[in-house]
Amino acid sequence: MKLADLAEELSLKVLTYNEGTSREVSGCYISDMLSDVMANSKKGDIWITIQAHTNILAVANLKNLSGIIVVNGREVDDETLKRAGAEKVTILSSSLSAFEVAGKIYKMIM
Repeated sequence: MKLADLAEELSLKVLTYNEGTSREVSGCYISDMLSDVMANSKKGDIWITIQAHTNILAVANLKNLSGIIVVNGREVDDETLKRAGAEKVTILSSSLSAFEVAGKIYKMIM
């Protein structure tokens, strides 16, 4: 499934690097611990988190994730969004909880 399709189905707001929505989403990983994401996420996963600082960009690039969904209506600061665009990391947002977003993704992918 393309990230763009997932964004449309879940009414996610694309905050940066819209070009990245053409990436394939092969799975989903939920965590707010960067070390956990580095250890356990897989290439192509979409990462669901409440973390919204610049360090998430390094993790997303290191693991070649399809994108990041920041949930619970959390705001992403301008510096993070600017760097995400430069580093070609797609960040999306949702007012829903991680549980709700993950449940919907599970139904779409499985």
